[in-house]
Amino acid sequence: MREIFSNLLRRKLRSTLTVSGIVIGIFALTTMGSLAEHFNSLLDIGVRYAGAAIPVQAPPEQQGALLPLSKQAELARVQGVSAVYPGYTVQARPGGSAIQLGAPDLIVNQQAGAEQYGLPGPKFAAGRNLAPGQQGEIILGPTIAGDLGKRTGDTVNLPVKPPGAREDFVSHPFKVAGVLTKNGQTDTFAYVSDADARMLLADTLSPTVRSAIDVNTVAQSFTVFPTKGTSLNEMDAIAARVNEQVPGVHAQKPSELVANFKSAGSTFTAIFTGAAILALIIGGLSVVNTMIMAVSERIREIGLKKAVGAHTGQILREYMLEAAVIGALGGLIGYGIGLGLTTLLDVLGASSNLDIFLVTPRLTAIALGFAIGMATLAGIVPALRAARLDPVTALRSL
Repeated sequence: MREIFSNLLRRKLRSTLTVSGIVIGIFALTTMGSLAEHFNSLLDIGVRYAGAAIPVQAPPEQQGALLPLSKQAELARVQGVSAVYPGYTVQARPGGSAIQLGAPDLIVNQQAGAEQYGLPGPKFAAGRNLAPGQQGEIILGPTIAGDLGKRTGDTVNLPVKPPGAREDFVSHPFKVAGVLTKNGQTDTFAYVSDADARMLLADTLSPTVRSAIDVNTVAQSFTVFPTKGTSLNEMDAIAARVNEQVPGVHAQKPSELVANFKSAGSTFTAIFTGAAILALIIGGLSVVNTMIMAVSERIREIGLKKAVGAHTGQILREYMLEAAVIGALGGLIGYGIGLGLTTLLDVLGASSNLDIFLVTPRLTAIALGFAIGMATLAGIVPALRAARLDPVTALRSL
């Protein structure tokens, strides 16, 4: 190993440039890969949510229409349905900027007990769950809690009154009962009771519509749960039965939602693959060039070693090991810079709940393994050239 480092130090500039080529490639692989890992982790959570329930809304031709709450009982009678929850969604920041980076802050009704049907249960960073039947309390996701600057025990007025709001705009005070841990899927949600959700929904309706309906008899949507562990195929069949047996609603097949998540994941996997190819091209070519030059400069040295008994395999291993060391150095430096940058950016974005990178053990293994493996493979041809040199010819060279 000492001889390998001594050989690398013979041409410091060339070795530095070669290692730098690998550093650039592995840095790109680490940063782009951590973006893909973070996004795919969110998609995995989305798949869990999409694969646990069947969303039911108004038919496409009546998009946005309110549904009679009586549909809840009709849905519950469909074969395979174990539970039905009404759904209400209100913007926490109505009239915000048209340019939205990330998911909007939303107020939704809590689906208490839905975890027994396969939906991930709430996990609290602080505080507690909503008390049964209690109004005026709210649970905040970590992102919306950070946006509003609220903690457990604080009072928050929602929806947030936008600039230039109408005189009759209404905000309601809620006591923060708890703040959830980050899960990447519901971080921008705030959860209230069904009664509070209907109260907030009523505030969004025009006076004409509000006077014409009883908000306590309608829902914006329904979430249908089968028995926990039901397959996607059976859930699709339940959705089909809902569409056949319950008029005035439309159930979406969970398999379609899962497919959409996986399709998005394929896009980021392609980005990850592109970064790997970039690392291969940049790093591989630089290693090949360096090793060919090393062989050319050490022909007499190789001939002397073979003359005193060094086998072809020994020469081959020596030069492949030298290439692997170059790859390891470049990989460690490139990965270290990438890890440092992504960690720094996540720390700087922590105050605004903006984390976009995720360095996983899998990514670490891929980055370092790829650097060493790529450099070793790139060194095969120069190593074979060195191993096949005729010792007599090599010793005669200048």
